[in-house]
Amino acid sequence: MTSTTTHELHALSSRVSIGNLPINEAEVSSTHNETALETEMRSLPPTDHGRDAYLVLAGCTIIQAPVWGYSLSFGVFQEFYTTQHNVVGSPGAIATVGSTLNGLMYLMMPLTFTLLTRYPHLRPYCGPAGLLITVASLILSSYATEVWQLIASQGVLCAVGSGLLFSPTTLYLDEWFIARKGMAYGTIWAGKAASGVVFPFLMSSLLSRYGAKTTLQAWATALVVITSPLLFFLKPRIPVSGAVARRPISWGFLKSEMFWMLQAGNVVQSFGYILPNTYLASYAHTMGLPAITGAVITAVFSLASAPGGLMLGMLSDRLKPTTVILISSLGSTVAVFALWGMARHIALLVLFAVVYGFFAGGFSSTYPGVLHEMRREDEGVDSGLVMGMLLGGRGVGFLAGGPASGALLKSAWSALEGMGHLGYSTQYGPVIVCTGATALFGGWGWMWKMLRRW
Repeated sequence: MTSTTTHELHALSSRVSIGNLPINEAEVSSTHNETALETEMRSLPPTDHGRDAYLVLAGCTIIQAPVWGYSLSFGVFQEFYTTQHNVVGSPGAIATVGSTLNGLMYLMMPLTFTLLTRYPHLRPYCGPAGLLITVASLILSSYATEVWQLIASQGVLCAVGSGLLFSPTTLYLDEWFIARKGMAYGTIWAGKAASGVVFPFLMSSLLSRYGAKTTLQAWATALVVITSPLLFFLKPRIPVSGAVARRPISWGFLKSEMFWMLQAGNVVQSFGYILPNTYLASYAHTMGLPAITGAVITAVFSLASAPGGLMLGMLSDRLKPTTVILISSLGSTVAVFALWGMARHIALLVLFAVVYGFFAGGFSSTYPGVLHEMRREDEGVDSGLVMGMLLGGRGVGFLAGGPASGALLKSAWSALEGMGHLGYSTQYGPVIVCTGATALFGGWGWMWKMLRRW
């Protein structure tokens, strides 16, 4: 029996309600249940191809816009809040809103993925609940006048709502794509990146014309219009028995040394990854460039992330995860030190956004490779749960990166002050160095593998 078949049989067996049968009756019916499982498995729609699989993939890709649209545009909002002074707080404190939003959204993934794996019948309720919470958070934040109010609404409440929208759709995708999981996840991350191309321009235009209050309320309305129809198209491949209250969970992957080494690199990479997306708009403003420049650079960053995520995802189906992570890490590191650090004009900033967006923006697409690696070690591992842990590690990095970036902006920086108008000599110099260092050590999984060989 193939590993795919074993995985599907295990998933189906968790949905068969024999737990309430007397022990002797359960034993007598065990052979019958196994035959029934195999019959049910053969009747399921195919994985990795077919109309149903691609409809789910399309739905999961489109829903990335309402899930991530605001967080991808936060750099534009940060510039608006900072320059218009309509919210009381320092630039570093305002940046904490974005890092809290991204970090908490990712950090809640292990919890939501675990709950929805153990209690799969709760998945259909998460989408509507998440939509309601997200809309409420945006409406509340439209009335905010102080930073703590933004942190509570946009940072915390919006993260919870968006996380509830994201979690069940990702678990559905995990059931529909097995052999081509890297391609599937690369596609939804590309959808997320494509959202980052459109929304910075849209939000920048709305903010300049109507201000933060109207813009946030308009986005809350658009969320309902975009998301509500999608919730009807997203469905599981493996049916959930109404009689099943919960399914068993395998935590064996937590004993894997490779998992923790790859997770360590994941956390480090995430620590610095959020910094360019947070500060590029403000950095462009300090260079005396027009306000629209920040939106252009943010959009270019997201545009480059789309093919980057798709390519790295497809590579994850073919190469070792450490190899794909190395490609992402080296490309990101070169982009930071050779382009952002040396930037004196918009052309080099745009080139940085292209290269860094391509390599760093596709880092999450290496996760399917990690899932394949975990499956080689243990066929019974629940890949959705591993994905939740990896996303949680990303949240740890994001949450730590926000406050740290505020401290870096305030730090004394004299090492490279004599380098004219280069990025290193500005107040963003420490942020640039930190971003490059974390990009390099994001490849820790590959480094650990090489050190073991020595």
